[in-house]
Amino acid sequence: MTYEQLKDLKPGDFKRACGVHPQTFEKMLYVLREQGQRKIKPGRPAKLSLENQLLMTLQYWREYRTYFHIGLSWGVAESVVCRTVHRIENLLIQSKVFHLPGKKTLQAGGTQFEVIIVDVAESPVERPQKNSGATTAGRRSAIPRKPNSSSSKRPVRSSVSLSARDGSTISNCSSGARSP
Repeated sequence: MTYEQLKDLKPGDFKRACGVHPQTFEKMLYVLREQGQRKIKPGRPAKLSLENQLLMTLQYWREYRTYFHIGLSWGVAESVVCRTVHRIENLLIQSKVFHLPGKKTLQAGGTQFEVIIVDVAESPVERPQKNSGATTAGRRSAIPRKPNSSSSKRPVRSSVSLSARDGSTISNCSSGARSP
């Protein structure tokens, strides 16, 4: 939704859409225009007007959508959204018009704060003990193994017949045994 569509809304609806009052939006726009006039070389003109760039930045702050999604809705690239948001943020921070007071100023002002504490600690979950009879041991692999004849527990001995050059044979030797 562009600024041209939002500017005719009621102030309450404008704040609901952007997150700021129309007067605050106008102040932000005034600061950005002042900063833009100070530029020496403006470069290539932007695809979006300054009002729409500010609105896009406020939309990012308010909804915290990704640059990709904001770029899709505004018809610009993700990198353009990133650069625009960072540039608008930096210009508004440098102006110090929208700067929040420091910690010392807030503490010295005698402001009373209301603190609400929420306990979000983790609580233990009851789980069965490892070696109890209530649990069933699971398999290590879901793929069943085929029985292998060579992987039996006892070693298998085979008989080998050795023949010498003279034609004599030695039989019933285990594999790996040598004749003298």
